[in-house]
Amino acid sequence: MLGNAFGWPHLLIILAVVLLLFGAAKLPALAKSMGQSARVFKGEMKAMKDEDASATPATSTPAVAPADTTATTVSQTADPSVSPDSKP
Repeated sequence: MLGNAFGWPHLLIILAVVLLLFGAAKLPALAKSMGQSARVFKGEMKAMKDEDASATPATSTPAVAPADTTATTVSQTADPSVSPDSKP
């Protein structure tokens, strides 16, 4: 529907207004800056997609750390010569 609203005559009028506003000397610099902005935007979007793709598998299967079986327990005795690591 929007394609029917704007035709070639409308685009030519818009181009003429832009030419009058910015001048012929500034148009190449304007086009260059717009191209660089679009390139940066595309790069950031790709980086975000790559980041999401790499983060998605990690969140779908959460890693569970193994239980620490070597943990020592505090001895209830008051004997300082017995360390918690020593076996009776």
